[in-house]
Amino acid sequence: MPKWTLSTEFTFSAAHWIRDYNGPCGRMHGHTYTVKISAIAPQLHASEYCPHPVMVADFRTLRWAKKDVFKGGLDHCVLNEVLPEGYETTAEMIAKYIYDKTKKELPADIKLKVAVSETPNSWAEYEDD
Repeated sequence: MPKWTLSTEFTFSAAHWIRDYNGPCGRMHGHTYTVKISAIAPQLHASEYCPHPVMVADFRTLRWAKKDVFKGGLDHCVLNEVLPEGYETTAEMIAKYIYDKTKKELPADIKLKVAVSETPNSWAEYEDD
């Protein structure tokens, strides 16, 4: 079966603290997060911006989190104030939040993989089964 993989990488800056963390990460601090998203599909699709089935997904849909917080993204926010209940501010949970919100905007047959880094050498990934 054919498949296409579309990948993109972007950054956003945000502050956070990890609730009840016994150490420096329990105090408010900031990161420039790097996000990598891969979308995998067995067929090509149209998008909100293009009516023809010529893409896995639109890059603009995948990169929503890099928008300013006042435009629906995560850039320059305090994550503890923006993430919905049930999501903590660890890299693992930020990856899951970006995954969950992005998945809702895509056709059901697209599989996603989201990786989030808050430091250059550490990554957390979340993906479909």
